[in-house]
Amino acid sequence: MTVPIAENDIDVGETLPPMTEHAVSVSLPTWRANVGYEEGEEWVVAKMKTGYPRFFIHKSIEKFTAAILEKYGRPGERALLFPSPAVARRCQDFFRAQAPELSPAQVRIIDLVPAAAKERSEELAVISPRISAVLFPEDAFRTGKAFWQHSGDGISSRRAEYCHALFLEGGLIDSPALEEMSRFCKGPRRYQRKTSVDITNVSAETRDPTQFVEERFGRNLNLSLTKNAKLAVRRRIAGSLTADVELSEALALERDMEKTRHVAGFSEDDVYLYPCGMSAIFNAHRNLLESRGQLKSIVFGFPYIDTLKIAQKFGPGCLFYGFGSSEELDDLEKRLENGERFLALFTEFPSNPLLKSPDIQRIRHLADKYDFAVIIDETIGNFLNVNVLPFADIVVSSLTKVFSGDSNVMGGSLVLNPKAKFYQQIKKVWDADYEDNHWAEDSLFLERNSRDFVKRIERINANAEAICDALLGHPKVKQVYYPKYSPTRQYYDRCRNPGGGYGGLLSVTFHTKQDAVAFFDNLDTVKGPSLGTNFTLSSPYVILAHYGELDWAASWGVESDLVRVSVGLEEANKLVQVFRRALEAIPS
Repeated sequence: MTVPIAENDIDVGETLPPMTEHAVSVSLPTWRANVGYEEGEEWVVAKMKTGYPRFFIHKSIEKFTAAILEKYGRPGERALLFPSPAVARRCQDFFRAQAPELSPAQVRIIDLVPAAAKERSEELAVISPRISAVLFPEDAFRTGKAFWQHSGDGISSRRAEYCHALFLEGGLIDSPALEEMSRFCKGPRRYQRKTSVDITNVSAETRDPTQFVEERFGRNLNLSLTKNAKLAVRRRIAGSLTADVELSEALALERDMEKTRHVAGFSEDDVYLYPCGMSAIFNAHRNLLESRGQLKSIVFGFPYIDTLKIAQKFGPGCLFYGFGSSEELDDLEKRLENGERFLALFTEFPSNPLLKSPDIQRIRHLADKYDFAVIIDETIGNFLNVNVLPFADIVVSSLTKVFSGDSNVMGGSLVLNPKAKFYQQIKKVWDADYEDNHWAEDSLFLERNSRDFVKRIERINANAEAICDALLGHPKVKQVYYPKYSPTRQYYDRCRNPGGGYGGLLSVTFHTKQDAVAFFDNLDTVKGPSLGTNFTLSSPYVILAHYGELDWAASWGVESDLVRVSVGLEEANKLVQVFRRALEAIPS
């Protein structure tokens, strides 16, 4: 028998997509490679060209950090880079709470601001190339990295590249030095490098190959379009853009107040952009604490790891209901009846990786009766498939995933429900507190990537169902997790839009670990962290997300040998054959 050639045999540590400088995933093509990454084995770690940005600090950011430390650091210090002084101060506060043994002088901030010619002032106002570095003793790096990971508010790799070049040419200096500069000093003029979105008149042969991969589809927009790109993205998230249109068309369309989300008075004015989805969740929690006081939160259903960590580490803690069951809602209701009060309930619709859908109608009823906010993460379902805004005070999403699809840019969104009970109260907090820290170049890529969002969702939905059909009923398969086949389907269908599908994420378990490993290692898809990519992407998700707490995850029904599949745009019949061959490779 002829063995099919593996089309997705990508080396350990290669970016996903390959040769993409700002990729947000990395190839971990075997089960052993995933375990090796978690164990810190050199044969994996040494080959890593990148990683998921909240867990792996991009090499461009590391280079910039090293340059800042060389100029401003003290012996034995490390640093983390953030987009604003406010975010840096929050990191400083986290150090005080988590590492009280450090003195205030040991965790300090260097604010770097542009010192450019006046003729550049308008452009600088658009892109805001400033950096706030938090410097601290190197043995406290784990604490700082936890803030970076949980908050999602670290700088992006594109911001690092731009600002590093500016810094090296003297166009980015610490704020005290700027204050001392003469008002007549125009500063250096040649600070602006050719970036990944404004390279012009350079042949493909002379460009950096990773840059060319990103640019060859015409994604070399001008930075002056940043404001318009962000508006178009916000309109797509609001639901007023439900067709595949170019930027000019998106901006020309009349403002549609409530077309898709079905909430009276809703518009893009209630949509906020964040550096990533976790940043949206972190800032939702932070601003609710600010507006409603220091109350515990509820995390309902087994969530993505950092949502729970945010609720546990920032503020007075949380009540965790890891099964997301009706019985747990019964328990919550009893607590509420007995006088317990909470800040907010955080949940995913559906959940990752078990694809369970919570009873958000009942949750909404309890929230209205007992005065807590409801925050729903719609990343997995996405607003084209489901409409959860009527049940939520706040809806968050990771735009890094299927909204972008290209796996080369990070982004997050937060949506306020204008009909929610706390809307006026929390809207004031957002209007006073919100910083748009989504880097200009990232916004341009995000807008470009999302133009065919609608068309992609339909195909991904169909492909995911075809794969599920191939897995269901196979004797080696223990269980398939997918909203259509979940015991909680009734709750999903209650929110499903007319014509909406069941999404592009599914998980599968097997009767033995050996079967899971054989299936995964023989599955001819790209393999690595993240989801929502235009290409099918698989991972032993629990190994990557919960390696240090596998028994804890198993106690909530999340098996360590689960394989998660994010379905892409490949031809459906071809995908089905790929999965069937992987099943056939499992030993009898």
